[in-house]
Amino acid sequence: MSGQRGNTLHNLKVYVIGDEDTVAGFLLTGIGSRDPQGKTNFLIVDSKTPQAQIEETFKDFTSQPDCGILMINQTIAEEIRYLVNTHDKIIPTILEVPSKDKPYDAAKDSVMQRIKLFYGGSLPE
Repeated sequence: MSGQRGNTLHNLKVYVIGDEDTVAGFLLTGIGSRDPQGKTNFLIVDSKTPQAQIEETFKDFTSQPDCGILMINQTIAEEIRYLVNTHDKIIPTILEVPSKDKPYDAAKDSVMQRIKLFYGGSLPE
């Protein structure tokens, strides 16, 4: 298939949904992008962000062919847990990360829950 370019693992992007500090930190690492239409690969969520916007952004980001990983603050993932839990694709992988305001809780992380099921209900020590 010469002449065709598909999305291989080396040209996938990281997308981020998070609070201002989380998104700013990841943007400083160089993962931010903006296409010619002004569409970005990140959403900054604050107390005024409507849940519907978070839901639509999650759906949009996970349907992008170049999205390899979607990083989302765990507190924001809790707000749209039903969407996070129904996401069943390997790529993009959904990674829940802590925010500076709340610590990470593995018991709420959907990926950790799937790993727990894989190991028969308990994680190895």
